[in-house]
Amino acid sequence: MRRKVFILAAMMLIASFVLSACGIGGGTGKTEKIDWSEITPATDITFWHNHSGDRELVLNKIVDDFNKTNEYGITVHAEVAGRYSEIYTKMMTVLNTPDVPDIVVGYQNQVAMYQLADAIFDMNTIINDPTFGLSKADQKDYMEAFFAQDVYSLYDNQRLGIPPNRSMEVMYYNLSWLKEMGYDAAPKTPEEFKEMACKAVNQPFSKGTGDAEPIGMAMRYDASNMASWVFAFGGDIYNAKTNQFTFDSKEAIAAMTFLQSLAKDGCVRIVDGYNDQVQFGAGKSLFTVASSSGLGVYYPQAIAEGVGEMEWNVGPVPNTGKIKQNIYGASVSIPKSTPERELAAWIFLKYYTSPDVQVYWAQETQYFPVRKSVAEKMTDFFETYPPYKTAWELIQYGAFEPAVPGYDPIRTEMNNAMAAIIEDPTSDVTAIMTALNETANAILAEQLEQLAPAEQ
Repeated sequence: MRRKVFILAAMMLIASFVLSACGIGGGTGKTEKIDWSEITPATDITFWHNHSGDRELVLNKIVDDFNKTNEYGITVHAEVAGRYSEIYTKMMTVLNTPDVPDIVVGYQNQVAMYQLADAIFDMNTIINDPTFGLSKADQKDYMEAFFAQDVYSLYDNQRLGIPPNRSMEVMYYNLSWLKEMGYDAAPKTPEEFKEMACKAVNQPFSKGTGDAEPIGMAMRYDASNMASWVFAFGGDIYNAKTNQFTFDSKEAIAAMTFLQSLAKDGCVRIVDGYNDQVQFGAGKSLFTVASSSGLGVYYPQAIAEGVGEMEWNVGPVPNTGKIKQNIYGASVSIPKSTPERELAAWIFLKYYTSPDVQVYWAQETQYFPVRKSVAEKMTDFFETYPPYKTAWELIQYGAFEPAVPGYDPIRTEMNNAMAAIIEDPTSDVTAIMTALNETANAILAEQLEQLAPAEQ
């Protein structure tokens, strides 16, 4: 507990240093009007991203192609700056300095924190520009829900990012194992899910390999996982109208009570890292609930290294009557620097999210594309890869986690609440979720206080 409080305090202290250095208490929402046709884009810019392995190679090709073909002589230097959390920490130390990257990947709540220091370029100043902007047709080509995610009502509807891709929390299931147990389809309701998950404990998969005992679901403590189950139970974790978290709602409590019951009956196992993928691939975990971003490489690789072959697919998180899927993904933002650097960054982002590049990026990474015309060009890919097609068809049921300042430390509190509920089957779920709600709203309130202009 002391360590958790220290980490939270440290992050708040860093934020206060950044804000003090800027001499402001938050974004004003006012941006200087620029005649972009009079600006010459910078020729060297830096892109901080988190992609590694095969995805880094794919991104590097996109960057290389842009560097070779763009008419402005812009060279983008793509740098792996670490995981999302590491990038966030680095950004907090360079905001509003010359050392800031020209493009940065980040979740919406992280960008909301940056903008407390008025440190992110508002793309509204260029998106409709006659020379460099996006046409109305291009803007309409973006999935409306995805495109709207980067418009921040807290900051006078500034556009602080643009989406290059999205993912979704889905249920992975071993259909071969389900058939051995006498089922012909994946569960649709929590009750069906529990029945199948608990049955798997006593009826191992015939092709299972490794020392792990069979289990219904291998899972990690993960805030997005908690949100996904709350969505599936018909609830939400945040009320945008009241600007308050709602972890104490009856739906949220019911969702966590359900997970606790799975643990109490020995039907779920907590794992570290990405061992949920490993145990699924080894035929030791019937289900996992995890990101669709694992569809392309990680789950197929885990299966190849585990059982070798099996029938598997993905589906919606079992729900209480209405499908509601947690869709998420980092966007790319332009930290404030100079008009020349900002323009060069924008020109690259237009290229990065253009239809042909999107097709390549989506097919090679198995992220979801963010443009409608791209999906139309991927019909053959959908047909050859059923799990991806299944996940894509769930996009229409999307819901989102809140893009508010302070959500990073709140996510840590969510993980801790999940651990307290699942590790102790006798714990009071209502009390834990009520305490989580109070803590989350206190963190949010502290961050929102900084939106008011500081006294000069």
